[in-house]
Amino acid sequence: MLEKLDFLASKYKELNKKAMDPNLINEDREEWQRVMKEQADLEPIVNKYEEYRKIKEDLETAKEMLYEKIDEETKDFLKEEIKELESKVETLEEELKVLLLPKDPNDHKNVIVEIRAGAGGDEAALFAGVLFRMYVRYAERNNWKVELMSSNEIGIGGFKEVIFMINGKGAYSRLKYESGVHRVQRVPETESSGRIHTSTATVAVLPEAEDIDIEINPSDLRIDVFRSSGNGGQSVNTTDSAVRVTHIPTGIVISCQDEKSQLKNKEKALKILKSRLYEMKLREQNEELAQMKRGQVGTGDRSERIRTYNFPQGRVTDHRINLTLYKLNNFIDGDLDEMIDALTTTDQAERLKNIS
Repeated sequence: MLEKLDFLASKYKELNKKAMDPNLINEDREEWQRVMKEQADLEPIVNKYEEYRKIKEDLETAKEMLYEKIDEETKDFLKEEIKELESKVETLEEELKVLLLPKDPNDHKNVIVEIRAGAGGDEAALFAGVLFRMYVRYAERNNWKVELMSSNEIGIGGFKEVIFMINGKGAYSRLKYESGVHRVQRVPETESSGRIHTSTATVAVLPEAEDIDIEINPSDLRIDVFRSSGNGGQSVNTTDSAVRVTHIPTGIVISCQDEKSQLKNKEKALKILKSRLYEMKLREQNEELAQMKRGQVGTGDRSERIRTYNFPQGRVTDHRINLTLYKLNNFIDGDLDEMIDALTTTDQAERLKNIS
């Protein structure tokens, strides 16, 4: 590990020199931006390594001083200091191991989130609406921007389906563990006997596909336009603004009708399609690693039941890590960090186990 850290520290210095080179800045802007990005990626590792080396030096100095002619009081003080420094070294070594784990290349990306009502009829659609608002509130807490891509409302505050994009640095790194089946247990407003119902909704979190990730052959697309239906104002329902994009090779169909502009609906549909195709590409690439990843926290299996929201008991339970939080109201108001941090930590621990 130390050899790798020395190499990265040396590389960071080289990148620093390159980043300051006026010729590179003026003559090859693209290469300069690549250097700046690589430098930014290495900076937290190098800073942590510098801290580690400083603590190690202090520890060695303290140990050497023990052999000098000193009084018992100073010796006791040094022994306490050595204990503290050894503990810090151990903590920093674990932090460095985590920083050296291979990065998910999608972690920095925006996300497209798809929520669909599952079993439970109108109650499932209402729960899909709860999840939608939960993620919107979480995005607001992080100063991320939310853009509605497509929706199919049921008219009483729920959704059969809602697709939206969250634009924000590191959005995928925080939300990638949300894919799967979410289950709710509560008494529906329409239930006169007070009986608890169980309903479900599925969530899929897709990294936004960039043009360099996915290229779509225009001849592989069939694009149909039609008149919008449902809420949206007078002009939405009187013009052929809705767009349906069919990707012929895969059979994927995306419909968008929330915008008044046919062009904007087409752009949104193509953005969703690209992210779906990118997800398929990632799944194919990761199939060979499926065995290794079986014990890890899932990040993409839509059929896996991952979480239960129990309203009568005010609790939310994540079944992958057996964590229960008794603060359901705060959770569905977007206070997700404690759960997401636990999922991230578990995933890192499993990955460290696999490479150790």
